[in-house]
Amino acid sequence: MNSRVAYLNARLLDPATGLDQRADLLTDGGKIADFGPDLFRDGVPADAEAVNLDGLCLAPGLVDMRVLIGEPGEEEKDTIKSASRAAAAGGITAMALLPNTTPVLDEVAGLEFVARRAREAKLVKVFAYGSATRGTEGKEITEMGLLAQAGAVAFTDGTKAIGSAKTMRRALSYARTFDKLIVQHPEEPSLSSGGMMNSGEIATRLGLVGIPREAEIIMIERDLRLVELTGGRLHFAHVTTSESVELIRRAKARGLRVTCDTAPHYFALTEVDVGDYRTYAKVSPPLRGEMDRRAVVEGLADGTIDAIASDHVPQDQDQKRLPFAQAAFGVIGLETLLPLTLELVHKGRLPLLKALACVTANPAAILDLALGRIARGAAADLVVFDLDSPWQIDVSRFKSKSKNSPFENRPVQGRPLRTIVDGRTVWTEG
Repeated sequence: MNSRVAYLNARLLDPATGLDQRADLLTDGGKIADFGPDLFRDGVPADAEAVNLDGLCLAPGLVDMRVLIGEPGEEEKDTIKSASRAAAAGGITAMALLPNTTPVLDEVAGLEFVARRAREAKLVKVFAYGSATRGTEGKEITEMGLLAQAGAVAFTDGTKAIGSAKTMRRALSYARTFDKLIVQHPEEPSLSSGGMMNSGEIATRLGLVGIPREAEIIMIERDLRLVELTGGRLHFAHVTTSESVELIRRAKARGLRVTCDTAPHYFALTEVDVGDYRTYAKVSPPLRGEMDRRAVVEGLADGTIDAIASDHVPQDQDQKRLPFAQAAFGVIGLETLLPLTLELVHKGRLPLLKALACVTANPAAILDLALGRIARGAAADLVVFDLDSPWQIDVSRFKSKSKNSPFENRPVQGRPLRTIVDGRTVWTEG
């Protein structure tokens, strides 16, 4: 492969700068060398490989800030290599892994293991969160300074809430000394314990223990107070309720250092999709009602919700094909992140650049990563996609080891065709 590649006749999109124009782009090694509408007016350089995109979209590669995999400990669900393949097939060029593995990523050795496996895979860029508390048990905070030096992008207990207000205060205060971010799973443990789906009429009809919306709302209210107290940086993961969105909107207006994300299943599905005990729609936090779904979309539209993450949680068949009460939480999402985000565009809910910002520049900025944008000298991490191509989700074709998606057979529009990391094409359609 040539070290220089010329991408011709692209619809060049950069949400960070508002760029949307027909243009060319040149990569040189792992960097973006130049771009512009008249870049190759005098011809493509003789030493560059020419790729004619014929009007296809060329954008920064997606940055997925919330991914759980099984390695180490549960490699049958997903490994770093299989998840990297799935990410590349989804147009994702960088992903941040949650620490809820076996063992938990609460020591430097765990972060070094992830980095080594990612180098061996040689596909997408893999970052890792450090655990906020030892063993993600919510009691004793970790050595965040050492973990930050070892490459931890932020600190979180991942799929678990930091339930103790005292522990959360300490975590926010300690992380502030390194200007690092704490990421919270906002679900008050004593209210959500034993719950299986959203509280309400449907849960009652199905005879399932509900998780009240207040479990999320109360946790967000509490943690916003702690941010005021400590001056720390806090990010709320997978926000799902209208009150949560409003609380965060007001906190931002007051100048608190707060950000948040949601996941596609919270704006593309509702509790109705649980149907008759459909375990593939069992997620944490649970799918909510239609009014909450609309509020999430509104939060994305007005910028209250900063990012969209896949919330990829692979589960094997043995953990999903069980009675609803016993089935594991979680859905896969790496290969559906882009098309489901583009649904918001095709339905007129978000402009294209704003939707792309939620999966590129915004998550990169939240995690302090110099990624997710098109600029001269920036990393040549790019995705080529067809904005209008219609297709039907076929989970059997996914690269992930696990197939627990609630979006099987869903018609979508827009698909990635080529994924480029540091100038190297790591995946192409077909």
